Amino acid sequence: MSTLDAFLAHRLCRGRIYFTREDALRTLPADSLTAALSQLIRKGRLANPRHGFYLILTPEDRQLGAPEPARWIHALMKHQKIDYRVSLLTAAQFHGATQATTDFQLIVPKPLRDFAAGRHKLEFINQPHTTFTRTNRPEWLAELKSDTGIAKAAGIELTLLDCARWFHKAGGISAVAQITRDLGAKALARRLAPLARDFESSAVRRLGYLLELAGHEAQARALDKFAQDAKTVKLLDPASTQAPGEMSGRWKIAVNRPLKRGS
Repeated sequence: MSTLDAFLAHRLCRGRIYFTREDALRTLPADSLTAALSQLIRKGRLANPRHGFYLILTPEDRQLGAPEPARWIHALMKHQKIDYRVSLLTAAQFHGATQATTDFQLIVPKPLRDFAAGRHKLEFINQPHTTFTRTNRPEWLAELKSDTGIAKAAGIELTLLDCARWFHKAGGISAVAQITRDLGAKALARRLAPLARDFESSAVRRLGYLLELAGHEAQARALDKFAQDAKTVKLLDPASTQAPGEMSGRWKIAVNRPLKRGS
């Protein structure tokens, strides 16, 4: 067994399916490491999704080209020194929504390029740093657990607001309406209002309208003040070219996308 093989076997025995170049250099000489890593990548035993960060591919993972991102995303973001939260469709599915996704979506405080790890696509949505810092607090987050550790995910209330804000990234307004039907009853009204202060009024009112439509009245009431303070009417779906069919006076929302009522 080579020195690199022994290093990888030791990592796997400790439940570590990833490592950095710096980790390997503590055990292996630099002059032979680069060639050895390249060889194992060609053989399909390693993946290199980001510079200096490697994934160890077990036989079970090789068909998809990489392990599930939930198993290594925390280590990657720590390696890159970037805070994050798993959110949008990925978090909604984690919390029990029926809306499925094949992408792994994250909110981050700086622009990052999307990338693929094997067949897994990772999508990064930028939230301004100051707002991100205020919303990405431990009390608003949940733990996405896997066999190799824990990743940070948006809690239910933050997931709903993220989906209402970036609805175009969450499958469109109809998909967000379904997520709201699925998760709205689980949201704590006392958490929604303080979180909503860091989101655009249009996104908060959009969520309020969808909560009301789904019959989650207690949660919708927590957002009433944001609509009362609004000065202008906003479209429910700015991406739609349909003319508004009705107006929600409560939310000051012009409904230009018909949606079904009820849970």
